[in-house]
Amino acid sequence: MDKFVINGGNPLVGEIRISGAKNSALPCMAAAILTEDEITLENIPQVRDIETERRLLSSMGAGVELRQGEGKDQTTICCRILSDPVARYEIVKTMRASSLVLGPLIARTGAARVAMPGGCAIGGRPIDLHIKGLEKMGAEIVQEHGYLEARVDARIGRLRGAHIVFDKITVTGTEDLLMAAVLAEGETLMENCAREPEVTDLAALLTAMGAKIEGAGTATIRIRGVAGLHGARYRINPDRIEAGTFLIAGAITGGDLTVSNCNPAHLGAVIAKLQEAGARVDIGGSDSVRVCAADPLRATEISTEEYPGFPTDMQAQYMALTTQAEGVSQVRENIFENRFMHVQELVRMGANIKVEGNTATVRGPARLSSAAVMCSDLRASASLVLAALVAEGETIIDRVYHMDRGYERFEEKLSAVGAEIRRMGNVFPPKPEKILAR
Repeated sequence: MDKFVINGGNPLVGEIRISGAKNSALPCMAAAILTEDEITLENIPQVRDIETERRLLSSMGAGVELRQGEGKDQTTICCRILSDPVARYEIVKTMRASSLVLGPLIARTGAARVAMPGGCAIGGRPIDLHIKGLEKMGAEIVQEHGYLEARVDARIGRLRGAHIVFDKITVTGTEDLLMAAVLAEGETLMENCAREPEVTDLAALLTAMGAKIEGAGTATIRIRGVAGLHGARYRINPDRIEAGTFLIAGAITGGDLTVSNCNPAHLGAVIAKLQEAGARVDIGGSDSVRVCAADPLRATEISTEEYPGFPTDMQAQYMALTTQAEGVSQVRENIFENRFMHVQELVRMGANIKVEGNTATVRGPARLSSAAVMCSDLRASASLVLAALVAEGETIIDRVYHMDRGYERFEEKLSAVGAEIRRMGNVFPPKPEKILAR
């Protein structure tokens, strides 16, 4: 397994360019199932979850091709033939987003067999919200042997529009049912929807494909089903979580770092907390943010919430920052019940953190020192790297394959702005190649 070796103490100075959003790219790739025509997606990040999605679509019979160019990594997908509409466990076991093919497969083919999703063990992400919505639209779904078996009654022919109210806000549930609804007969009204930028990204692609959608980015989305969709070309938004991670890296190291090719409007909650902690944050137009942190950081409180609140995917990284802040900080995790697995590793490095229920109390600044630590999930991995950047001595971080799931060339970007970081083991990602073209 790959490891990162990091020598801390260097302020990060320079500019980092942000890649496309993995959490937008995955549902947009799944949306290609909805049409026989070609879909071309630009600004696709080269991370393991994207590779897994490519293999998944290819295994179903789709043609998937990767091309690369300066700042324009793109994937072209053609699902003209779906010879095997099955999301097999051996492919999707490391990726939570596997459930995103359920809705489009049922809508397009009338049947689907999808393995229950894998991914980070950060807590329950119940797929029952997907199932309830699809059943309201006329699907019959059973769970057997770790798979969801779904079909539409042949007498009905296709999914029907429905009024769906989510019991709780769910990003993947909103995305999955949105994709199902665009080919359903009649109108679908969805309430208590997720408002994340990744949802609006997907809706924009679907609209470019000919879907009729109103209200994406709000709590209420209305979809008028159409008989078919056509091909489209779409550019994925920048990754707001990657951007936030690097902003914290600049602040925690006392550096002067500019994050470019990002969308500052998607970073409001993170920017506000960095400013509250004493960092200087300057927004440079519509696509860059600069962070400087020459003065000591101050303790703050965060509470994770659905967008536009503070993102749960930034909680671990921000906790690393609080270990270097003067005073007592509190971090409340309200989305996932098991998202404090990075705490024990930070404590191994010298952090003073106590967890009680869903709240972590952090006393700082702590003098972090080198240690051998282990990644438990994607965002926890990033928090350990951030802590290692300010720790004394050489820190070895094991199981960094978690990071490769969601960060593109993370160590290379950090090295370019002054971090002393290197990878031991196999190099990821492999050289770009044609995955499959049929």
